[in-house]
Amino acid sequence: MPLTTAPDPRSTGISAAILRLLLPYHRTTDHAPATAEAFRHQRRRIDGFVHDGEPVVFTLPGFPCKSPNPAKVLGHLPDQGERLSLTFLQSLCMDIERIYAPGARVVICSDGHVFGDLIGVPDDHIDAYSDELRAVIRALDLHHLSVFDLRDVLGDLPHDTQRARVHDQYAPTLEALRAEVRADAHMLALYRGITRFLVEDTADFTGTRSALQRECRKRAYGVIQRSRAWGALIAEHHPRAVRLSIHPQPVGAAKFGIRLLDAPDAWTTPWHSAALRDPDGRWTLMPRARAERLGRLVHRNGRPSHFEGAETRAAVNRWRA
Repeated sequence: MPLTTAPDPRSTGISAAILRLLLPYHRTTDHAPATAEAFRHQRRRIDGFVHDGEPVVFTLPGFPCKSPNPAKVLGHLPDQGERLSLTFLQSLCMDIERIYAPGARVVICSDGHVFGDLIGVPDDHIDAYSDELRAVIRALDLHHLSVFDLRDVLGDLPHDTQRARVHDQYAPTLEALRAEVRADAHMLALYRGITRFLVEDTADFTGTRSALQRECRKRAYGVIQRSRAWGALIAEHHPRAVRLSIHPQPVGAAKFGIRLLDAPDAWTTPWHSAALRDPDGRWTLMPRARAERLGRLVHRNGRPSHFEGAETRAAVNRWRA
């Protein structure tokens, strides 16, 4: 009869406590609240680090680049939305350190170059965005965070060559992906959400609205293919890590969706919006065009940073409704 190893109650208890720290920030479209016990995949990963007495490593694909639509963002470089989000991730790691001495770290897997040709953002803007992320992390001493991108894997190869290599090696076929979207409600929601973002982010299309939607539906499949490819590459380079996601995820999924800042819906991110602070000091993400109507623009180090709202939180909530 094969020998079995009983779970370490201490490790399991610490893992559950770490998950409970994450739960208030779970980004999901599910309505019922979930307990730590519902996230068995994440608990197994965290258990492995705790059992070995090592820092828990989280990987978070995201922070790619700013939206190319000037009605949504303040420019092509990180601003207060990113600073707040990075600071939040640092504070989450520090909270984990208070209950588990080895602590945690987050590897931000900046994926702008993976999608640049599909989302209409120049590669030099993506480089500048990723470089500035690293500069912000250094300047704010966010020592629990690091940035990983295609340059860490494929060096100085031309960006188109990098994209082609990752796609060819890791991406699922278009036929398989279409079948999955037809069969799975979560995948359908993801496909529709990405299509919506592509439509909103296209600022210079000269054709009809229906033609734009057709083109964006096609590009959405490409974005999901590349996203899958990037996820497989990350898993290869960080095989033990706990996978976070900026997209909503169902309870119990292999990825844990995480909300970085307050926003009007589960899909809004700092790179698709601007940050507004209300008179009570609370922050909300929203499109730049709307934030301009609720507050005044604030510059930091000579660059647009965020908006300071003269309106009360009640007024912001009325806009959100």
